[in-house]
Amino acid sequence: MLKRFLCSIALAALVTGCGPTAAPSAKPADPQAPKPADTAAVKPTDAPAPTGAKKRIAVIPKSVSHQFWVTVKTGAEAAGKEFGADIVWQGTAKETDVTKQMDIVQDMISSKVDAIVMAATNETALVPKVEQAIQAGIPVITIDSGVNSEAPLSFVATDNIAGAKTAADVLAKLIGEEGNVGSIPFVSGAATSELREKGFKEGLAAHPNVKLVATLYSQSDVALGMNVTQDMLTANPDLKGIFGANEGSALGAAQALRAAGKAGQVKLVAFDAAPAEIEALKEGVIQALIVQKPFTMGYLGVKAAMDAIAKKPVEKRIDTGVTVVTLENLNTPEVQKLLNPS
Repeated sequence: MLKRFLCSIALAALVTGCGPTAAPSAKPADPQAPKPADTAAVKPTDAPAPTGAKKRIAVIPKSVSHQFWVTVKTGAEAAGKEFGADIVWQGTAKETDVTKQMDIVQDMISSKVDAIVMAATNETALVPKVEQAIQAGIPVITIDSGVNSEAPLSFVATDNIAGAKTAADVLAKLIGEEGNVGSIPFVSGAATSELREKGFKEGLAAHPNVKLVATLYSQSDVALGMNVTQDMLTANPDLKGIFGANEGSALGAAQALRAAGKAGQVKLVAFDAAPAEIEALKEGVIQALIVQKPFTMGYLGVKAAMDAIAKKPVEKRIDTGVTVVTLENLNTPEVQKLLNPS
């Protein structure tokens, strides 16, 4: 009898244990855990706000062979990361390869990128490709070197005429406001080169005792820049100054001046700020650099493209400005930030 009673109790306990149980109490919220609203990327109030899949922005430089364009790429990629875009970077080996750049633009149109940011190797030859892209619904932003067309939505660049006028003023002062000087633009037909050549000539007009006696092109090639500088020095033994309109022209001229034993004697003012140009400045071969903002060009070019995709207003002309860098201000925080933007 006792045995049956104990068995009954055990059976009752089993039945009760198999019944429904109370739900466990909710775990208190972790006060440090991010709330859903906190996980959203915070963007500047003026930043594009793309939705859905990342936009593909083609960034096409004039070439990939100079430090200037490497810095443009860094700026473009920084903007891509900030605004949620994939940057498709492709350029020619030489700034003179107009046909190759036209082919690259065509490839980007065919692959249906969402926008194109480009620096034209030739201001006329690239016009049909730019217009074809826009007709295909692809916004085009030009940077550094534009085209002879109003079709691009924006042009993000240095005011090259103003920058070259500044170079003329600096060079005139360096040579004591009198004497013969030479100019080394880079590619005839490239808008940037044409504007700097024009600006330098206009700038010299304010210095009546400074005479421009030679204008030779480097084709953005250091070796050719050296050769034309040697020709310039031979033809004008009394030359007092040279304007190098870009990195290739500047470095070629610097090499020629070293070889001729005229470094520091013939004053050299040049555009851009490649590492080798900075070294030439420290060495005293170059006396002043007209420094652009390639990082800013790449960054603002991509930002303008994203604004265009989002149907936001885009400024037609964005001047990124220049700074005159000399040995005296080279190590200031402002100049160092400009030279090392990343």
